[in-house]
Amino acid sequence: MKLRQRFYLLEVLSGLGLTARHFFENMGRHVAHSLGRKGGARGAVTIQYPEERRPYSPRLRTLHRLVRREDGSPRCVACMMCETVCPAHCIYIVAAEHPNPEIEKVAERFDIDLGKCVFCGYCVEACPEDAIRMDTGILEFSSFSRGGMVYTKEALLALEPAGPDGKPGSPVPIPANRTVDA
Repeated sequence: MKLRQRFYLLEVLSGLGLTARHFFENMGRHVAHSLGRKGGARGAVTIQYPEERRPYSPRLRTLHRLVRREDGSPRCVACMMCETVCPAHCIYIVAAEHPNPEIEKVAERFDIDLGKCVFCGYCVEACPEDAIRMDTGILEFSSFSRGGMVYTKEALLALEPAGPDGKPGSPVPIPANRTVDA
């Protein structure tokens, strides 16, 4: 390496110049837009989250939910396909006999550890009964403990799909070990 490359001075100055150029180009576009110039592109815009939300793709994989049958029972037949295909091993299912003889099994327990989940969507693709979906529109979920990130069958069945505008149809589920300050 040459001496000037060892000090990185030229690289630092060139990076600062690039940043300054983008800053002043965007500032000029904002000023032109606010003065009424309609042609040309607007400058980079910061979205004021959470008051403003950017539009998401309808294919975005959000929080999981379990689908119900017409009679209200879970559609899951505990075939273990989603648990088998999950690369993060975050799905845990316990099967039981269903009281209806036409349905072979039912999931007695269906837990997803969202602390491990990579949101790949393999569970949705592998399910032969279309019992699990990732279309709730819920992106903000958190917990103060690892146990709070485990969503049970009851919590997953309580979730609704997102509306046509992409907004969640259900409130964000709050883990039992977390309190909400009013």
